[in-house]
Amino acid sequence: MATTVDAPTAENRPAGAQRDLEEQRRAPLKTGEDPQNTLAASLKDAAAAALLAGVLGFFFLALRTEIAPGGLDVSARWGLWLASIAVVFAGRLLLNLFVFKTRRPVTQLFAGRGAGLGARLPWLGKAVGAALFLFAMILPFFITTVFPAQQRQYIDLAILIMTYVMLGWGLNIVVGLAGLLDLGYVAFYAVGAYAFALLSTHFEVIGFWTALPLAGMLAAFWGVILGFPVLRLRGDYLAIVTLAFGEMIRIVLLNWYDFTGGPNGISGIPKPTLFGLEFTRGEDGVAAFLGIEYSTIHRFIYLYYIIFILAIVTNFVTMRLRRLPVGRAWEALREDEIACRSLGINTTNTKLTAFAIGAMFGGFAGSFFATRQGFISPESFTFLESAIILAIVVLGGLGSQIGVVIASVVMIGGIEMLRNIGFLSDIFGPDFDPVKYRMLIFGLAMVGIMIWKPRGLISTREPTIALKERKRIGADYVAQGEGH
Repeated sequence: MATTVDAPTAENRPAGAQRDLEEQRRAPLKTGEDPQNTLAASLKDAAAAALLAGVLGFFFLALRTEIAPGGLDVSARWGLWLASIAVVFAGRLLLNLFVFKTRRPVTQLFAGRGAGLGARLPWLGKAVGAALFLFAMILPFFITTVFPAQQRQYIDLAILIMTYVMLGWGLNIVVGLAGLLDLGYVAFYAVGAYAFALLSTHFEVIGFWTALPLAGMLAAFWGVILGFPVLRLRGDYLAIVTLAFGEMIRIVLLNWYDFTGGPNGISGIPKPTLFGLEFTRGEDGVAAFLGIEYSTIHRFIYLYYIIFILAIVTNFVTMRLRRLPVGRAWEALREDEIACRSLGINTTNTKLTAFAIGAMFGGFAGSFFATRQGFISPESFTFLESAIILAIVVLGGLGSQIGVVIASVVMIGGIEMLRNIGFLSDIFGPDFDPVKYRMLIFGLAMVGIMIWKPRGLISTREPTIALKERKRIGADYVAQGEGH
């Protein structure tokens, strides 16, 4: 005997389902979307956006001015200008058709898609981390074998990426674990660099390995100095104060000419040695001591392993601190400061330890930067550096160590590799330099990640402590690093 089931009506439909249906019916009226003319409206909006991009970018992209003997030499770059208009039109049209036409918020379209993979394959994160670690260990020898003609360039790029990985892990303690938005992290980077440079140039007996811990401790001291004034600040106010602190350090370095050298900087910074031996040609060099043929690449390989060891120490200490009471206090502070106080946690000490430890690792990276460059100046420690480091942490995923590594490789390595891409010059002309548009690329990457992965590339988190079983959770259940 067949049975029939009546379709749900307004009388027998659950209250929640009835409310959701009414919201869906009213959604087009709220957003101003016309169901009868969606394509035409999307085309009109995309054309308006392309027109605006063409007007705003005319003097920046279409025209190029250079100083010539008789005045300014003006040249046109119509291909670049038209390509930018086309990109804006196509991007806006796709957003209108596939994103903005939905009745759900944009952040809900892609949120949580990466969490399923981490939940289904809990071993994937450890496997990726182990593979990256093994590859990083043999990277210099891999480069010298596969790219012998460009080995110096690629090893130097690997050193730069590893430096930003270490800086990202240091800032991740403050932003990702403690939830304190710090926009002046470059100040501790500068303190470490200048501390090592001044100690090594004024005291010959102090080498890199002696000045390294001193630079870290001095940077940690300044982290505590910054922590005290911002104990009661949250969110945007905390970001403004830390941004001002970073600019204050830069201005002091720029104007204290007698002590820091001012805009001229400090030169002649000594290179690190291996048991007192320098990487030079001769009988007193490392190559002669080891009985191998001298090569200039040896010093770069040695510098790579120095920053590699420093980064591994940073990661090891961070992961161990997360399992200690101070690490769990950081995470409790990030989730809710009021609840943290109600549990009897000293929020003052918790914030100060986060600032101090994060600053210490920034000081270590700064001292390495000084010995690698051999010259430092205030121009190396601008707000742009803080923005890049913070972008690495946010794009990788707040609190995720693997995410910082992936974001550093993509952002730093990708921008540097743009120098070697020849087809862009064939499209936009021989004078086109993609590195000049790195800030535009940063912005596009941030917008794309915030739409696709609002919580970063690694959107799953593993609890620091669990009662019976440790399960990965979506990052939507973790508070953002906004000082709450």
